[in-house]
Amino acid sequence: MNSYPAELLVQLVPVMFVAGLDLPPEPSIPAPSTPQTPGQTQTPPPAPAKTQDPFASLIARLRDALQSQRKVAIWAPERTRAFQMILVGKDVRFPPRKLVPPEDTAYASAHSPLSPLTPSSPLYPDGLIAPIWIRKHTALVPSVFVLFLRLFEAPAVHARSPLDPPDPEHERDKTEEERRRDNDLSTEVAARKKTTNERGIKLTVVLLATRRMLDDPSLDSRLTFIRKQSGLDSRAALFVLSPVSTSELHDFARSLQDALYETALEYYTSHSKRVRRKRNRHSQSVSSYNPPPLVSMGIVSTRPLRPEGWTVRYEYKMACFAEFRGEDEVALKHYQDAYTTLMIMFGSTAILPPRTKRWAEAKVLADAINVKITKLYLYNQEHSLALSHHNSHMRRFADFSRGWGIGEETFEYWSWMARQHRVLAELLEQGSNSSLTFPTNSPSSLTASVTSSGTPVELDAVRAFGLNPNHALQHPGHYYYMAARCTEARRERFLANEGISQGTSAAPGYANEKKVDHLALILELYTKSYELFKKHSSTTSQGRLTLWIVYRIAHTYYESEKFDVAIRFFERIAKTYRREKWKHMLRPLLSTWYACAQKLGDVELMATLLVEMIGYAQDVDESRTLQEDLLAILKSSVPVSAGKPFVVDLKESDPLLDTTLVFWTPEVRVNEEAGFQLSLATPTNMDLSALPIDTVTITFSDGYYPVVLQHSPPTDVQVADTVVRLVKVGKLVPEDEDEEPEEICADLRWGPGERLVVSGSISSEAPGMLTVGVMSITVVLAQNGWTIEMPHEPCVSHNISTLVPRWLTSLQPIRFIQIGRNDCSSVVVRHRPHELAVSLSHQAPALLDEEYPIVIDITNIDERHLDVVVDVLLQPTEVDQAAQYIIFDDQRSSGLIKGIRLGTIAPGVSATKTLYLVGSGAPGDRMLDISIQSTSVQPGSTSEGDDNAEPRSSSSLSEHAAIDSCEKLQTIVIPTSGALTVTYDVAYRRSKNAMPPLADLSTVEDDFWDDSHGGVAVVTTRIECSALCGLVVESLKLHRQDNPLAKVLDCSSDESSDDMFPDEYLPGDEFCNVSRISLSAREEQVLGEEKITGPGDYEVVWRRILPDGGCGRRSITRFALPALMIPQDELIALLDVPSFAKLHVSTPIHLTVRNQHSSRSANVTVMLDLDPSDAFIVAGLRNGRLPILLPGSEEKLSWNLIPIECGHVKIPRIKVMDVRRAALPSQGVGVPSTEVDVEGDGVKVVDVRADWNTARVQIAGDGAVAIPQQDGASTILVLP
Repeated sequence: MNSYPAELLVQLVPVMFVAGLDLPPEPSIPAPSTPQTPGQTQTPPPAPAKTQDPFASLIARLRDALQSQRKVAIWAPERTRAFQMILVGKDVRFPPRKLVPPEDTAYASAHSPLSPLTPSSPLYPDGLIAPIWIRKHTALVPSVFVLFLRLFEAPAVHARSPLDPPDPEHERDKTEEERRRDNDLSTEVAARKKTTNERGIKLTVVLLATRRMLDDPSLDSRLTFIRKQSGLDSRAALFVLSPVSTSELHDFARSLQDALYETALEYYTSHSKRVRRKRNRHSQSVSSYNPPPLVSMGIVSTRPLRPEGWTVRYEYKMACFAEFRGEDEVALKHYQDAYTTLMIMFGSTAILPPRTKRWAEAKVLADAINVKITKLYLYNQEHSLALSHHNSHMRRFADFSRGWGIGEETFEYWSWMARQHRVLAELLEQGSNSSLTFPTNSPSSLTASVTSSGTPVELDAVRAFGLNPNHALQHPGHYYYMAARCTEARRERFLANEGISQGTSAAPGYANEKKVDHLALILELYTKSYELFKKHSSTTSQGRLTLWIVYRIAHTYYESEKFDVAIRFFERIAKTYRREKWKHMLRPLLSTWYACAQKLGDVELMATLLVEMIGYAQDVDESRTLQEDLLAILKSSVPVSAGKPFVVDLKESDPLLDTTLVFWTPEVRVNEEAGFQLSLATPTNMDLSALPIDTVTITFSDGYYPVVLQHSPPTDVQVADTVVRLVKVGKLVPEDEDEEPEEICADLRWGPGERLVVSGSISSEAPGMLTVGVMSITVVLAQNGWTIEMPHEPCVSHNISTLVPRWLTSLQPIRFIQIGRNDCSSVVVRHRPHELAVSLSHQAPALLDEEYPIVIDITNIDERHLDVVVDVLLQPTEVDQAAQYIIFDDQRSSGLIKGIRLGTIAPGVSATKTLYLVGSGAPGDRMLDISIQSTSVQPGSTSEGDDNAEPRSSSSLSEHAAIDSCEKLQTIVIPTSGALTVTYDVAYRRSKNAMPPLADLSTVEDDFWDDSHGGVAVVTTRIECSALCGLVVESLKLHRQDNPLAKVLDCSSDESSDDMFPDEYLPGDEFCNVSRISLSAREEQVLGEEKITGPGDYEVVWRRILPDGGCGRRSITRFALPALMIPQDELIALLDVPSFAKLHVSTPIHLTVRNQHSSRSANVTVMLDLDPSDAFIVAGLRNGRLPILLPGSEEKLSWNLIPIECGHVKIPRIKVMDVRRAALPSQGVGVPSTEVDVEGDGVKVVDVRADWNTARVQIAGDGAVAIPQQDGASTILVLP
């Protein structure tokens, strides 16, 4: 920013003049008057007496405190109530407002000394604004004037005694002296007040007094007198300060600024209003200017300032005053208006003729206003607006410059462009050191490309997600880089014009341009750019642009003829460019690097660079030119290290030769030859025929001698066809043989597109897997004592060449076969596969719950001894409720069993292992994957009978054994079916046991059992043999698992199991078992209608009947008892009738009415309907009402029947009614009455002899709803 006046760029803040703080002069030390003899010791001068005046120290500290408040800076976004404080003398004078004094009659029509209307002004007659106007308001005219003065204090008189009264005469003299001194001080303040009032400046006086004076009662009256006499304002115009500490002085400075800040704003506001009034008088919307006759460039005309110029002048002044007030938005608006009007003026060469003084001043003003606008945008973090305005400014003036004849072909144009980039870079750098942050410029999320409805947006909207780099504000390093590039263009235009200007009239500014050190300026800009790029680059960045800047620095050092420094930069950059294959950037770097090496005379570096540059040659002529330069160096010089080969590593660079290695087959067996062809070719744009290649060494993988090709010029017969040459090297010789192979002669000169094919074969005896390939190819140049080795990577080529694996089949005519596989550059050597016969024997299908045997028989039909290991994987089944696992030797798993060793199997020997599969739950297919791994071992290395040998699997074999190994995979699917099918028949009977009384406390005990509600369930289990092979059932047992709701009373298998089993059962055979279960229901089971878990399960022990008549392994199948239901009875009547009776003998019958409802009582009536045809005489209740039945209670009635007929006689009908919701007459309990006729709900009467509700369950664990039997009328057998 040094190219512009500092006044036009600094941040404007209110200005405060501080007077009266002049430091007292230091006392001089007198020289000694007594001469000193040479031998006499000189006496040091006496130390000066310590200053007793405390105000000298106060003034010094006040100066430091005030000057440290705020520094003048270009970047200052903070808006605090701070001033720019300037220390001045008491007698400082302000510049005159007008050239004539105020008392002159022409004062009203006079103008400012800086006005374009004043002939003596530097802006007369058509100047816009001068930096001195800014300097006037920042250094010559303040907004506030602070005057520090010393308040007079009479010396203190010490009384002889504290009791002595004060001396009246002394007090009178003291008062008169203070009044005289105060009057003089008021006169001085009034004089300064007059000068400040003329300019509208606020005057504030600070009186310095001692602490003793602060306690003086006369201080207030003295201050009032001084204020009135001097005419000071009543607000913030008079302060008193005593000697205090430094921290308190800083507080005083801040409080002083706070008190006077509003006054300063009013000062600049009044200036703005005055300027606005002037602007309104001069403003014109359209200029009515008649252009004068054209004059020659550079001749200053005496035309007055145009209205556009006055608009620029007034808008700029109002912008400055708004900036003084801290109103950034207002200042930005006025700066923009001034800039817009200035662009209108530049658009007309009649208004601002090019290359004139006013034109140059206007250009500087436009650049300064652009910086101001950009800075104000950046204050508000409006990065895009700031960059947009700056780019617009550069674009506009670039267009103007072309019209002025200062286009891209002139150095002046590029000088101005570089200056603009540098100004922006310096502004951003200052901002980044403060509070400015840069945008991240990260791309928008891709999810924003889809609307809320899910439909993709239009293509134009997708393009909107992108970002033009010129529209994105970047860190200052980028703009320093652009300034450096523009400076390079400036130097190029200057050098181009330098020859043209010789002997002719030089262009304007040519003499000044000759004084500029362009290269030093370019280095400075590039260095700053590099440092800032390193500072702002992310840690994951590759720094490619940073390396490019380093390259430009190195190139500038080359232009500055500092070749050794440039070489150090080139070495650092080239490593990254080679590794990342930036060939287009590496090629010019190598050329400049080679030029530096030529200047320094480093022949080895020159040879190295030339060899690398040959690989990057673009055409045949370039490659031949580089070869000629290399041959010239090799012939005219000797290497520094004579006798040692000079290595040029081309592994990261483009090679000299395109190399392709092709094997005919992808893999071979041990000791089997694998044919290969190695092709060495040059691309069509490169000629290596002049390169003195002496040998080409082809190095294979470990274990083989390298193949060395020695150059031999071709004979006349061989010259006829040199496009493709074939060299046969035969079979490669292993290193374990004593005789090394001889060198093979071949033509090692390549023209454009020529190819040398090296054909041979290779074999391996190494056991196991081996990858054989070319490790490196070394090309050796030999000339005049030089030996240059150039290692090449195999299977690399230039970009112009395409590596297509092809096999040469014929030379005449030339014919190739394309190899159609991916990796042709290596061959895999494998062992012969092992010969094993594997047999899996089993009797399908498998049965559930059975240990199903699978016999694995392995026979070695190979001539090698094989160590065999078996892995078995049981695949997960997709059958629901199915469970499974396998047993192999002593291992059991539901998934994988690894490393079951069968030992070492000799040739012709078999080994057998049995695998057991166990499936349960549900039938279905089970899948097994069996892996048989064999490893070749030496006979006797592992004993076949060694049971303590550690099992070996594919992961635990030794390295040697793992190489010669083989694996066979077999998958078998085994169907699984059930061995037994179970069906349950469940019959429910109500219990005859009486319900416990409601108040019986034993019902709350844990061991209390009450089956009066649940009754008894009779479970008949029918088991059927469903296995096709037949079964031998050894036993059937019921394992009781009583629970709080159900318990087994008895079971038929407890007594008859020993008689029935063991026994054979063929498919379809059945056997049964009956068990009785007592049910004790709880209230929650009754209400929720829940099922009761069966109190036990059946265990059936059985064996499979094998085809040979034998039996398989013992298996156990378990069936759980079915879930049981609770009878859902609410009000029930149970009739208990004996099975037979005697004629004419009294027979009792009983009726029990139970209320099993959980919460409702019952009102029950019983009626015995005796028909005349009935064969009984009845004694008992005929018609009556029972007591109220509470929930959980019962009532029992009895009758005596005397039969009068023999045979099956029908019992008299008993009718039970629930009349809870009917109205009954008042009647005694149990009193017979034939007049009762009540309607109600009928209650079911159940004959306990025929109480038999049945349900069938097919699958164990499932419940079913009981279906009651349809009973007829109850009868009794009457015997005579």
